[in-house]
Amino acid sequence: MIANLVQLAAEEEQNPLVPPGPELLVGAIAFAIVFFFFWKKLLPNINKVLEERREAIEGGIEKAEAAQTEAQSVLEQYKAQLAEARHEAARLRQEAQEQGAQLIAEMRAEGQRQREEIVAAGHAQIEADRKAAAQSLRQDVGQLATDLAGKLVGESLEDHARQSRTIDRFLDELEEKAEAAR
Repeated sequence: MIANLVQLAAEEEQNPLVPPGPELLVGAIAFAIVFFFFWKKLLPNINKVLEERREAIEGGIEKAEAAQTEAQSVLEQYKAQLAEARHEAARLRQEAQEQGAQLIAEMRAEGQRQREEIVAAGHAQIEADRKAAAQSLRQDVGQLATDLAGKLVGESLEDHARQSRTIDRFLDELEEKAEAAR
């Protein structure tokens, strides 16, 4: 047996890298069948999946760009509304300050007017009280003067008309002297 193997090996002195003809033919046919199967069945499915993926990626990019554009426009609108709200708030603050200043001025004017009314009423009351006191004083002084004059003269000065004239004349003379002394 060993001898047979050695003889066979001696007869076949072929290159170990090159397969024999029938194996080469069977391998080529098997390769063609596998290649045809891949080319007809798997390659279109793979291309279809790759195309769908490419479209999904491109669609996602487009959607992302659209979303980013929309977000940018919303941001600009927000900034515009914020600026408008700040402007409106500043305007309202300014109006409130102006109204406050106007209200303060009106209240001061009203307070001044009321103070002047109170002072005028006080002066009028003082003047009325002064006149009433002067009248009361005239009567009291007149009565005292009449009583004193009656005691000095020794007769009664009970006549009311005479008494009033005497008192008025006496007080008028006192007022004239007082004014002359000033």
